[in-house]
Amino acid sequence: MEKEFKHIQAAHCENGATTSLLRYHGLDFITEPLAFGMGSGIFYLHIPFLTISNGPAITYRSMPGWIFNRTCRALGIGVKHKKFSDEIVAQKYLDDILLKGAPVGCQVGVFNLPYFPPEYRFHFNAHNLIVFGKEDGQYLISDPVMETVTSLSEEDMLKVRFAKGPLAPKGHIYFPETVGDVSTEMIKKGIQAGIKRSVREMLYIPGSIGGVSGIKYTSGQIRKWRDKLGPRKAGLYLAQIVRMQEEIGTGGGGFRYIYAAFLEQAANYINQEKLMEVSEDFTRSGDLWRESAIQMGRIYKGRINNEQKDFEVCADLLEEISAIEKQAFIKLKKMKL
Repeated sequence: MEKEFKHIQAAHCENGATTSLLRYHGLDFITEPLAFGMGSGIFYLHIPFLTISNGPAITYRSMPGWIFNRTCRALGIGVKHKKFSDEIVAQKYLDDILLKGAPVGCQVGVFNLPYFPPEYRFHFNAHNLIVFGKEDGQYLISDPVMETVTSLSEEDMLKVRFAKGPLAPKGHIYFPETVGDVSTEMIKKGIQAGIKRSVREMLYIPGSIGGVSGIKYTSGQIRKWRDKLGPRKAGLYLAQIVRMQEEIGTGGGGFRYIYAAFLEQAANYINQEKLMEVSEDFTRSGDLWRESAIQMGRIYKGRINNEQKDFEVCADLLEEISAIEKQAFIKLKKMKL
């Protein structure tokens, strides 16, 4: 008798896919915050020489796939990854895996997902969903950001699995291959390693465009954009930041709330009450990210005058966020975990 797959709605696609796949294999303790924290998902990077949809390339999270890989590695889980150059071979491989009865994760582009509202169909190729079966030529889909399960035709599945452009998925499929017993000690060590890795990546990444320094870098760029680009294009750049933060799977303020929840849950495993204090810092950071998004949206939509002082408000908020997150990660660095 095949085990029933249970859909789990999540705040973010890779967190949700990781959580659902591991829970299917019996790891009922895993939560979205734990997967995000052990996988060191929290990050920031502003790539000045790269644009996405004619706007700045900004991410608030680690590279796609790292959350799943790092979480599984911490828990001693063997994983299988495979990409393809041939669509026919990719479809057959997926169908063969599904015949064995286990769900699999797929990296896809969102532009051609028919169940996404039109306003959310951007050229973003690092979305994650789970395929848990196939009936009458339709793939059964558990998309972590959707409330209920859905389906995709064979044609639509090939379109999204072989979307073109940056981070092209190339039919990428992944799933847990070997899952053993996971002890409380393994969970504890995974939490500790995840926190230490995030500290390194947010405080000590080389250069000025990544980590907490990267947030400050974006703040400085915002102060220049109106004079350098003109009010209209500068407003579009702000809109792109909001899109990357709130609508595309790169996270933003929402990731700070998830990390705050992770630290709360981590405190129960490693008996460190000071983690609760740092959790509050990240909640505050998340609030400011959301506040900055509102301010940027007002500028873009013309609800305020689009003057330099309005851009300065956005820049000031990001500078404050950088300072809060820097101090929060310093606290984590000094903590005995």
